[in-house]
Amino acid sequence: MKGKRFENMNGVRHGKVLKDLRQWRKERKEKIKDLSYVVPTCEQKEIDFLRSNREKTTITWIGHSTFLIQMGGFNLLTDPVWSERMGLERRLAPPGLRMQELPRIDAVLISHSHYDHMDMRTLRAFKDTPLYVPEGLSGKLRARGYAHVTELSWWGHVQLGGIELHFVPAQHWTRRTPFDINRSHWGGWVIQPATRTDVEREAVYFVGDSGYFPGFQRIGERFAIRYALMPIGAYEPEWFMSLQHVSPEQAIQAFIDVQAEEFIPMHYGAFRLADDTPREALDRLYAEWSRRELPIDKLRVLKHGETLIKS
Repeated sequence: MKGKRFENMNGVRHGKVLKDLRQWRKERKEKIKDLSYVVPTCEQKEIDFLRSNREKTTITWIGHSTFLIQMGGFNLLTDPVWSERMGLERRLAPPGLRMQELPRIDAVLISHSHYDHMDMRTLRAFKDTPLYVPEGLSGKLRARGYAHVTELSWWGHVQLGGIELHFVPAQHWTRRTPFDINRSHWGGWVIQPATRTDVEREAVYFVGDSGYFPGFQRIGERFAIRYALMPIGAYEPEWFMSLQHVSPEQAIQAFIDVQAEEFIPMHYGAFRLADDTPREALDRLYAEWSRRELPIDKLRVLKHGETLIKS
């Protein structure tokens, strides 16, 4: 619908104004941060296996919110970003795989239109690849020459062969210019086999960007989630970020809400989008995981380029 603006559940709005942004920038200048920690790159990458694999479910972290997910013989990319800069900031760590190391990509899944998730410089390499995007984005992409675009609303889904792609809610917002605030939607993706058993949790839940919200429980009630790809970075200062980005502690609560079996952290370590550091995000994640006495083998902290292969 032309001119439509999208909203969060329960009418939650980002609500920050220029005054708040200035206050944040002032606070940032007063902080001393140690940025020496760099997320390591996996030394033994599964490139040959990933190129030949047509059976096993795998999850490879490229960096930030970019994953290669293999399921049911399909190769999927989430929010692909290979750019060396995000605005004025240089990348903190290189992508875990080079583009030429990827297998043939069958579909690209976009969570929302923010620049660190929908990077048009990277998307040029996938102009002939089917794109699955939130409601409100297909027209803009088709105008740029992307012919194979499928737009989904919250709770909508499509089937690719033997897998299903479900677009699910998140609490966030969108903007690429001063004139298109919330003109497209935002959300996450649940990827699952079209034929499922009652015995095993098999779905992969890619959260995208989100503040903590009741939708996590609803998603957990609808899907049998094995892996939750959960953001843990860009949360500081929390008075500014909390409605749009979960803190590490909230990410763990969201993981519990969705009843997932294994937690894979993301959205940290590639770009400096807020005041927290990759080391701080991980330290808080580990501390809260220990405080809650959760099984350590269910926390799967991947290196860039590392592949988790479902057993």
